[in-house]
Amino acid sequence: MVEMTLDATRIPEPRRASPFVALVGRVVFRLLGWKCKGETPTANKYVILAAPHTSNWDGFFLILAAAMLKLDFSFFGKDTLFKGPLGWFLRSVGGIPLDRSRHQSFVAQAVSWFESHERFALGVAPEGTRQFTPGWRRGFYYIALQAKVPIVMGYIDYAKKEGGILPEVLIPSGDIERDFETLARLYGPLTARHPERKGPIVPLK
Repeated sequence: MVEMTLDATRIPEPRRASPFVALVGRVVFRLLGWKCKGETPTANKYVILAAPHTSNWDGFFLILAAAMLKLDFSFFGKDTLFKGPLGWFLRSVGGIPLDRSRHQSFVAQAVSWFESHERFALGVAPEGTRQFTPGWRRGFYYIALQAKVPIVMGYIDYAKKEGGILPEVLIPSGDIERDFETLARLYGPLTARHPERKGPIVPLK
């Protein structure tokens, strides 16, 4: 697996949730018959998941839901996405481009980033791609474990037309198999935009 590169010394502080994006979210959700569910996390630091991820629309809905829930967090995306108006929008809501052409430990640098901030939240799409995968990448889990922060369950469900945060919070125990059983129980029933692309919720080997 190719590691992704970030430079902890160049990462900006998480941006404040945009009232304008929150307003757009309320309008879009109402027009489409969607609901934003969940409560704003009280923890100062956490990893927040965005799943299931099978379409570019997932990020759109979840960014709107995050703004409505007043979440202040950063997330990483392919550097090719950060061009033109889309790039401006992604940066405005906390997006940071990643250079996938270089090999460096993403987990170690992300952990150091948590250690250098009093308040910090990191958004991660655990599948790592919109296509079918035989499991979830484990990076998010080891970031949370090593940084000693909880995992918040951001979600999207196209059957129920919901997006937001599940009420459960996972504290990594170090037993990845057991903790992934909890993730599978919570995320398994959710309907992706493309159900055929939703893979099993197990740690990717």
